[in-house]
Amino acid sequence: MAEYLDMNQLQQMQQMKQIEEMKKKILSKILSKEAYERLGRVRFANPELAAQAELYLLQIHQSGKLKENVTDEQMKEILKLLSEKRELRIKKK
Repeated sequence: MAEYLDMNQLQQMQQMKQIEEMKKKILSKILSKEAYERLGRVRFANPELAAQAELYLLQIHQSGKLKENVTDEQMKEILKLLSEKRELRIKKK
């Protein structure tokens, strides 16, 4: 039974790795080089904010609302808006 759990965990880890690779591939296509680098720096400093930004970017890409690559300036604006929303949630508690 322990072997079954280990295999199940291994499969889950492989699936997670595949999902992360797909996310990176899509993000590298929809972000300018500078915006992609900025997201990487944010991921290092604030993983939660980076995850929110990634989710937002993937959602607008998937919905077809993204017509061109996201520039560094647009990425700054997205990060600013998401961090402001986070601050509002913290203040409400």
